[in-house]
Amino acid sequence: MNMEITTAEAIVRYLIAQRTVMNGQEVPLFPGAYAIFGHGNVTSLGHSLEMHRDELPVWRGQNEQGMGLAAAAYAKATRRQQIMIATSSIGPGATNMVTAAGMAMANRLPVLFISGDTFASRLPDPVLQQVEHPGTPSITVNDAFRPVVRYWDRITDPAQVLTSLPQAVSMMRDPAECGPAFIGLPQDVAAMAYDFPEEFFETHVHEIVRPRPDVTQLDRAAALLSTAQRPLIIAGGGVHYSLAERELADFAMRHGIPVVETVAGKSSLLWDHPRYGGPIGVTGAAAANALAEVADVVLAVGTRLQDFTTGSWTAFAPNASFIGLNAARFDAIKHRALPVVGDAREGLLEIGERLDGWIAPAEWTAHGEQMRAALNAFIVERTTPDGGLPLSYAQVVGAVNEQATPEDYVLTAAGGLPGELNINWHSLGIATFDCEYGFSCMGYEISGAWGAAMARAGIGRTFALVGDGSYLMMKIGRAHV
Repeated sequence: MNMEITTAEAIVRYLIAQRTVMNGQEVPLFPGAYAIFGHGNVTSLGHSLEMHRDELPVWRGQNEQGMGLAAAAYAKATRRQQIMIATSSIGPGATNMVTAAGMAMANRLPVLFISGDTFASRLPDPVLQQVEHPGTPSITVNDAFRPVVRYWDRITDPAQVLTSLPQAVSMMRDPAECGPAFIGLPQDVAAMAYDFPEEFFETHVHEIVRPRPDVTQLDRAAALLSTAQRPLIIAGGGVHYSLAERELADFAMRHGIPVVETVAGKSSLLWDHPRYGGPIGVTGAAAANALAEVADVVLAVGTRLQDFTTGSWTAFAPNASFIGLNAARFDAIKHRALPVVGDAREGLLEIGERLDGWIAPAEWTAHGEQMRAALNAFIVERTTPDGGLPLSYAQVVGAVNEQATPEDYVLTAAGGLPGELNINWHSLGIATFDCEYGFSCMGYEISGAWGAAMARAGIGRTFALVGDGSYLMMKIGRAHV
């Protein structure tokens, strides 16, 4: 059986039909949309969203970049288990979202960007907000999204929805390829009717994909790790997205290995975990970096090894060996690492099985505990008020930390605060920290806090530490459509 509906209506119905499992409960994969309506997305897409607002709520932003940043923060707060939509008009509305797409791309976060586009027929050209390219008439400003998304498509025929949307959703759900997707929707195509098969709109329940690593890669990784005298684990954002925090904590305890965290991986371990070694890298702590300087085998779990993590590859001993446990082959092989391409949780479990009771030398484990004690003493010294005003960044972080509970969430992005928060914040709960330092995007803090607070509705408070002019750059409002 087929149903004759518009392209825009088909897109909305398909997105509503996508579900996911979180904490054992079935919930919408696309829980809502941020929108500013105008030329290209108001008459067809806007009408369909209004008709289905009970199933797909819509919130209006005041700036399209802010909407995109909020959507990315929502994805991170749900550990990539849900995806928000951000939709704009064809001109400045679309280009305003390019920066947000770049931020989501750098941080491997799923966001579905849908922008209106100029008429596919070109009969009314040039329409309002259209930027013309005399020598290449098929180009629109939406082509600017190509370098900053994982999936890009322009729907020029209604039937293309049948193949394009499943591919976009699959990519955003893929642990290796995850990132933002873009759909350009020409004004005339959005309103075209087509006989869509009813089965296209049947409910589809998604779950976390866990690709298992290759057996040979696992054997080699375990063999290398078992030779280590000073092993170290780097926990990246992939630990959160694999929901592998418990397995990481157990692995570190069982094998006596200190764990340091990247900015994206912070709160993989609680601050008082015996194997916690602190944040590593340029915005990290001296104690964690001291461990990295002498480590002989480094197990990098779910990290893309950004320069602020590696100190532009000056943070490690020249002869250190790396094992890259990562769902993405692209990241697993960095710095000549021995790759283990697969899910972080499953990889840790399977490497652990192969270690067969191996434990790091006791003096190295003890050294890690000494570094943790030194880190905590340093944090106390820096965050304790000294009676002077104004308070330092570190003292402000400490004051907020004292008021926080394990259910609260903290977020920052720009200026000096990423370093101060990364070092001085004691993680009280798992996956409760967000510092946008993949793209270092000013303006993220307020918009990101909006998105994170929505994602965590009913779960603690969301603290946003704002600096470096971000408050002036990116104010947002919200209103339910």
